Amino acid sequence: MKGKNRFICALSAFAVASLIALFVINSKSDKALSYADGVWNGSCNGRNGPIQISITLKDQKIVAADIISEKETDFAKPAIRNVLDQAVSKGSMNSFDAVSGATISSKATFEAVRNALDCASGKNNFAEDVKDTSCDIVVIGAGGAGLSASIKASQGGAKVILLEKQGTAGGNTISATGGLNAAETSVQKKLGIADSKDQFYKDTMKGGYNLNNPELVRNMVEEAPETVDWLISVGVDLSDVGKMAGSTNSRTHRPQGGAAVGAHMVPVLEKAAVNAGVDLRKNSKVVDIIKKDGKAAGVIVEKNGKKYMISAKAVIIATGGFGANPDMVVKYKSDLKGFGTTNHKGATGDAFAWIEKFNAGLTQMDQIQTHPTVVPSNGMMITEAVRGNGAIMINREGKRFGSEMATRDVMSAAVLSQTGGTAYLVFDTSVRKSLKAIEGYVKQGLLTEGETPEELAKKLGIPAEALAETIKRYNGFVASGNDGDFGRNGSEMPRALSEGPYFAVEVAPAIHHTMGGIVINKKAEVLDVNGRPVPGLYAAGEVTGGIHGGNRLGGNAVADICVYGKIAADSALEFIQ
Repeated sequence: MKGKNRFICALSAFAVASLIALFVINSKSDKALSYADGVWNGSCNGRNGPIQISITLKDQKIVAADIISEKETDFAKPAIRNVLDQAVSKGSMNSFDAVSGATISSKATFEAVRNALDCASGKNNFAEDVKDTSCDIVVIGAGGAGLSASIKASQGGAKVILLEKQGTAGGNTISATGGLNAAETSVQKKLGIADSKDQFYKDTMKGGYNLNNPELVRNMVEEAPETVDWLISVGVDLSDVGKMAGSTNSRTHRPQGGAAVGAHMVPVLEKAAVNAGVDLRKNSKVVDIIKKDGKAAGVIVEKNGKKYMISAKAVIIATGGFGANPDMVVKYKSDLKGFGTTNHKGATGDAFAWIEKFNAGLTQMDQIQTHPTVVPSNGMMITEAVRGNGAIMINREGKRFGSEMATRDVMSAAVLSQTGGTAYLVFDTSVRKSLKAIEGYVKQGLLTEGETPEELAKKLGIPAEALAETIKRYNGFVASGNDGDFGRNGSEMPRALSEGPYFAVEVAPAIHHTMGGIVINKKAEVLDVNGRPVPGLYAAGEVTGGIHGGNRLGGNAVADICVYGKIAADSALEFIQ
């Protein structure tokens, strides 16, 4: 960098010299931008904090890219370098290939490069004018629920502003791995999978210990098939269907090969939102919802230390849960003190303070789910689909200790009761081949590998004979179709573990999903404490409560956020018209 003049982005408009004719499509318009030669800085929040980078522009291309600072995990650090290398090799940054398993870090690095390019063009994303404005519908939160709502509302003819406090869209959705649960879908029919909405409803109620709101569950079940078709229509790949714990039948829709659903779905929905005309504003933190004449009438937004107002005819809250707010978690469930979390750092429950003025109701705030298979060292969640495709769980004695297809709360408690409070997820090459998502864990170096069960056991420091016998016994259950030890049924044991090499990853429970939240009805209207709709106020996704009851089944969150995101948009459109 010696001899180079480092340009720093100012917070006001500034002139640039030596402009070059490099054209890129602006995310908010079709206007071509031109860039100035030099060194430019950009920043965006990653999973653990700001990722700050610099790029060097010369002769219409990015010719160098460097990391200034970052706080990501050791597993995610290579993803930052990978994206920067892509920027240099392409000479630009209109698209990128995310590093599997480090999607948040990858996407944040991409946005940091784009921010640096904004500086070079004079646009400067961080120096946008913050001035009062208005729209038909304002959506708060650009996760799966917010993206679905904003797309549907814009498709319905509304002027929509979508606000995201982080530097990237996606929220927790971008880390979703399993898929979207739906029954009687066009995809299931094409694959010859027999299922029913009634069974989906029964599984969800049973999984939630019948604490779920039956009306909300039935509504989700009924609307899910159409939602699958709608998502496919905007470009989401849901062509593969697998089975998750608690589901009687295979109904978890996911990308081809069993790839992680969130890393695929979020970029597709973000692009669809922009193409639909949604005004997506990142690094824009909502600090309050405006109340006027008893109605929700807009929001107050903070950006770059300045506040401005967006007046709106309807407001949709899609801010997610509070799993990354330890104080709030402990307030509602004290026995989770000290637990880690799979949530992104923006999941802090901001919306609950905004709705107090509307006397909005809350429900089941103490219902907080832990996920049983999270890597203790870095908080990386291992998808439940690994177990669904045949993996087993073993303890430090080399033995199984429960049905791997038990619900998340049951399996979490079982893991915590084992020696050391952790366990190992064990599978073979046949399971690896069956699920594309596993390749992300391989690339991150999360897996321990052994040619035989005995070799794997030695590397893990557990009794070799015990693990070999456990796998042999399990394979016998697969052959007979009956788990004589823990009742895992035949359809939940799709393959024997007999093809080396064998793999294992250490796992433990972590806070995963806050199932309680704002009270809504089946139209996604926010209800006050007396059960009456708050005019102009809607909510969807993890910020709401009642759908999942006492335990959320894997695959139901993505169904929930997309179904109720669309419903919230339809209800808001009806209200403003």
